[in-house]
Amino acid sequence: MKQKTWPGRQYRQSTFKFWLSSEADFRKLRSSDGDFSTLPSDILTKIAASFTLPHLQAASLVCKSWSEGLRPLREALLFLKWGKRFKHGRGGVRPNLDKALDSFLKGAVRGSTLAMVDAGLLYWEIGKKDKAIALYKKAAVLGDPSGQCNLGLSYLQAEPSKRKEAVKWLFQASKSGHVRAQYQLALCLHQGCGFDRHLHEAARWYLKAAEGGYVRAMYRAALCYSVGEGLAQSHHQARKWMKRAADRGHSKAQYEHGLGLFSEGEKLKAVVYLELATHAGETAAVHVKNVILQQLPATSCDHVMNLANNWRALPSL
Repeated sequence: MKQKTWPGRQYRQSTFKFWLSSEADFRKLRSSDGDFSTLPSDILTKIAASFTLPHLQAASLVCKSWSEGLRPLREALLFLKWGKRFKHGRGGVRPNLDKALDSFLKGAVRGSTLAMVDAGLLYWEIGKKDKAIALYKKAAVLGDPSGQCNLGLSYLQAEPSKRKEAVKWLFQASKSGHVRAQYQLALCLHQGCGFDRHLHEAARWYLKAAEGGYVRAMYRAALCYSVGEGLAQSHHQARKWMKRAADRGHSKAQYEHGLGLFSEGEKLKAVVYLELATHAGETAAVHVKNVILQQLPATSCDHVMNLANNWRALPSL
């Protein structure tokens, strides 16, 4: 019986071109004439390098040749799993960074960009930044958004910094929806990292990252809306994003939102957010909070302080 092909002839071959490092790779893909069961194993592993286990298992079921070709990546994810156990002391094992790094590197050798990124993170933590950057770059070239983001951040922190290279990789990760990369790209565009500032583009990426759940981007988006920097000025939008950041534990947003509530006469709610900001170390919130408390009856003071003490932040990125 003829092996099934996936995703089929109708899937445009150009979709895969991002993962291919040379025109020779792309010619190999074209030679398959739409029958992806005959896809060369080196091309297949490049395409699947950043797959998570569920996606890899699904791809392995497509046909026998894919199952065999993806065997190294399935092994890589097993090493990745053990690496995480050793790193965090999970699954009945004690933390052991040496064993974690060894496991991540074994996964990286088998082609998993997820393992490359985790090995890079460990190398960075122990001060071997050149080795970390080399792994990030390998993952980035294979299209891994986390690898691209980490490579961009590494270039920003390099001495001297490689700002243009950093922005290039942050932009690649941002296009893939990586919210931290979107936020860092927005910062670069906002601050003008070695080039002219682009406020409209910065605000657009802040907003994308905010919509993706990145708390610091929510705060920045609120500021942009508040003063009309890169976005049309809107008190409503500024208040919405400031509250979202505050509810997710951003201390400056808690302070700013508390001030906004106080100016609108919402004294009880204002005290809650100002108390949260105080707990987080925003010293400027202390004076305003105390001024409001002096205006409230004792029962109300006890109530709002109890709310603040039992407050829990919403999940965030």
